[in-house]
Amino acid sequence: MSRTHSRRYLALWYTRRFLTYTVLIIGAVAMLVPFIYMVTTSLKTMREAFIFPPTLIPSPIVWDNYPEIFRSAPLGNVLVNSLKISTLATLGVLCSSSLAGFTFARLTFVGKNLLFSIVLAVLMVPFQVTLIPEFLIFRELGWVNTHLPLIVPYWFGGAFGTFLARQFFLTIPQELADAAKVDGCNPFRVYAQIFLPLAKPVLGTLAIFTFLGSWNDLLTPLIYLRDPKLMTFPLALSFFGGRYLVNLPLMMAAAVLSIAPTLVLFLLLQRYFVQGVVLSGLKA
Repeated sequence: MSRTHSRRYLALWYTRRFLTYTVLIIGAVAMLVPFIYMVTTSLKTMREAFIFPPTLIPSPIVWDNYPEIFRSAPLGNVLVNSLKISTLATLGVLCSSSLAGFTFARLTFVGKNLLFSIVLAVLMVPFQVTLIPEFLIFRELGWVNTHLPLIVPYWFGGAFGTFLARQFFLTIPQELADAAKVDGCNPFRVYAQIFLPLAKPVLGTLAIFTFLGSWNDLLTPLIYLRDPKLMTFPLALSFFGGRYLVNLPLMMAAAVLSIAPTLVLFLLLQRYFVQGVVLSGLKA
């Protein structure tokens, strides 16, 4: 009886595992299809790109599509602009949000809970509501047609980053902070020397989210940038697509280049990504 029950349990367990992995594999393949199509099309000739059904392996493989997009449009300068803006924006969020998160997690001051509630309420405000006021402020500052509106706001923290950092810092034992205070550390030294080195998971997660958001942002550069030399990659890609609407291989090659930096960043920080998200939700 016991053996029969055990065999049935094992059979049910293996069946569930098989069905789970089958669904996950199907989902992964479905997610990869557009990416595979983009990469393979970027290596095709114009004629082969419009063949239906599409071929999986290009014949011949046209590597010249990638240098051709740099000859056809100033994407090299645009790529540098996007890297500069996204990197500085990410650094700004990491510095300001981690500091604000530590303040809400470990320091005590009047009105802390109320202020944190206001920070959380900001998450529910659509960005369209603040779009016009922000533009008016930056116009008065003379920042229109510069990269400053795309960088400076990130250095004043963010509701999501502050919440993520605060939740993570709550998981760090208070004894570490108390021991540092006994040794004479002020709150900033406790933050910089104790909490910040332990915050690699949440900082890695926040870096991925911020870099992706800044890199893929199309609306903000479209509003503030006028000079083609200042354009970011998504903005230039929209014009590039309009200019070469029928040249599908060049468009796909430009699209591959646009996702390459974010893919590299994710591969470098992926071990921190899941850990940071999970640990940031352990305490309320």
